[in-house]
Amino acid sequence: MKCAVLGAGAWGTALASLLADNGHQTTIWCLEPDVAEAITHSGANPRFLPGIELNSALTGTTDKAEALDGADAVVFAAPSHVLRDVASHARAWVAPGATAIVATKGIERGSFALMTDVVEQELRGHAVVALSGPSFATEVAQRHPTALVAASTSVEAAALTQTLFSAPHFRVYSHDDVIGVELGGALKNVMAVATGISDGLGLGFNARAALITRGLAEMMRLGTGMGAHPQTFAGLTGIGDLVLTCTGALSRNRQVGLEIGKGATLAEVLAGRETVAEGIVTTESAMALAERQGVDMPIVSAVHRVLFERQPARWALVELMSRELRGERD
Repeated sequence: MKCAVLGAGAWGTALASLLADNGHQTTIWCLEPDVAEAITHSGANPRFLPGIELNSALTGTTDKAEALDGADAVVFAAPSHVLRDVASHARAWVAPGATAIVATKGIERGSFALMTDVVEQELRGHAVVALSGPSFATEVAQRHPTALVAASTSVEAAALTQTLFSAPHFRVYSHDDVIGVELGGALKNVMAVATGISDGLGLGFNARAALITRGLAEMMRLGTGMGAHPQTFAGLTGIGDLVLTCTGALSRNRQVGLEIGKGATLAEVLAGRETVAEGIVTTESAMALAERQGVDMPIVSAVHRVLFERQPARWALVELMSRELRGERD
């Protein structure tokens, strides 16, 4: 098939190379001319995915019309805060009947829309799939074993996504709980910031395990309140992605928390950083969404206070530990 990938960060590049590995004619749209040049002529993306050899058939371009021309499947891998603009600008060139596959994780600031909602609103009439799960871009690009989920209200679109991406080292499961899959992929980034802060403070493995477990409880609480199935959070896009992002050394969100736990300010952490840590934007959106839904999310609230209200990280963790005693089950 002919595929277009919009967004040439680490994740978009890894997915585009995988599609090319699978024999699909794939073009990736790049914001930066040097990235498009390197992908096309050097088979590499040293700016966002250094040290990785990409499929030589993959081509890069800075022209959306060229990337989208005749594409049967369009993969959206732009950061969450620009996804709507990217989808809106792409609308004119997306072929009728093309399937939109959303690999971005997050909750849109202000509207609280999930990423598939954003694309559905901008590409009316196209089947939309959420592609999510525990996956570091570098490991996918290195062809390490990985398992993801393709979630859609369209059985056919989910099956198409499975077929496009599945490879001996890359397994894709289908799912119909789009809300649960999307919220799991978005909220785990906030929990990764929290565990990074804890690790930066040197609070140990016990604290990390408690944050991961209670973080999962918060994710389920919000998810089920919005119509997600609780079992989804026991799967790849729930506990799977949560554990990876909270413990893996390659996690950008955990790294942000780690530096803040060691005493850096958010501005200092973000200074000069080209890659996006989605957990920062998602913390704001998740906090507002929880308030709107009337859902208690104390870990999200603590991370929000540290990132945006200048509360010292250690105080926030102390407040979490000193909350009113209660039963574990909601």
